Amino acid sequence: MQKENWYSLNQPEEVISPSLLVYPDRIQHNIELMISMIGDVTRLRPHVKTYKNADIINMQMARGITKFKCATIAEAELLGDCNAPDVLLAMQPIGPNAKRFVELIKKYPNSKFSTLVDNTQTLSILGELAKSNDIKISLWVDINNGMNRTGIIPDHDAAELYSQLHQNLNLIAEGLHVYDGHLRNSNPATRENECNSAFDAVLALQKTIINQNIPSPKIVAGGSPTFPFHSKRLNVEASPGTTLLWDSGYGSQFPEMKFLPAAVLFTRILSKPKTGILCFDLGHKSIAPEMPFPRIEFLDLKHSKQISQSEEHLVVEYDDLTIPEVGDVHYAIPKHICPTVVKYDTLTVIKNNAVIDHWKVSARTQKSTI
Repeated sequence: MQKENWYSLNQPEEVISPSLLVYPDRIQHNIELMISMIGDVTRLRPHVKTYKNADIINMQMARGITKFKCATIAEAELLGDCNAPDVLLAMQPIGPNAKRFVELIKKYPNSKFSTLVDNTQTLSILGELAKSNDIKISLWVDINNGMNRTGIIPDHDAAELYSQLHQNLNLIAEGLHVYDGHLRNSNPATRENECNSAFDAVLALQKTIINQNIPSPKIVAGGSPTFPFHSKRLNVEASPGTTLLWDSGYGSQFPEMKFLPAAVLFTRILSKPKTGILCFDLGHKSIAPEMPFPRIEFLDLKHSKQISQSEEHLVVEYDDLTIPEVGDVHYAIPKHICPTVVKYDTLTVIKNNAVIDHWKVSARTQKSTI
């Protein structure tokens, strides 16, 4: 799979730059690796926020994956369009999104939708919406086990919230949702110990709930960095996302995870403004700009140093200007793939070093039709 120049195009002259290239053979490898790591597709709930694309969803469904996670109503609608059987919206719906979530449930009766709650106010709002629309809304209590971004601390208040959810006749208590994206130690043994330690409080909360004569809550846990550890828990669903396309950030930080980069930036040298400087057509509008430099990993331009970036331009220092010329094509893996994908309307599909298709990034906006 890691053949030399696997990324390059035999006929690049017709491809506009910048473009984002994707490689289905590598995506398939990553799907197979996810399945082999967890051993049971019923415990796999991949996140679609990385790619927002129907073709990649369908590739997973073809391998028996039926559960998915998403971050926006638009992504949930995309999954509904794909007839995904089980969809978890992992963003507590607030404001107009609460009513939009209800419309989503009505529009796609063949898909089971659920979402998150971490407070009594949202619980009450969703309960009233369910009652007034004569439906039942499935909810997971969102748990904060150390990331301090969303969720409720797994203590007495969390147990009480789950009890209220269980007692509400208009709602269905699905279980506990836990995202531990703060656990990113590059040493896998250390990261596993931290993951297990943070998860202990979740297991204690689950036991407390069971002791209240409430059916045992299911658990959805983790992202890509902790996927190898949650995949070992026989009664837990794991939710990797970046694993589908991978990127240079996770690739360098977690080298023991053998996922392959399956998305590559296609760029050209735009200018050579002075000796030792190259400028590429790869600005903030084309790659995720929130990371410190380097924001990309060049596959074919070693020993370059990224020094500045603006809306349309990426400037690098390069010590050998005898080879690169204005208009030359180069390839790079983004450091952070998820917010890079959202910059593009389409993904350019590559097989055997040739363009074979274009896949639409259907859910790159906040709203589709709902």
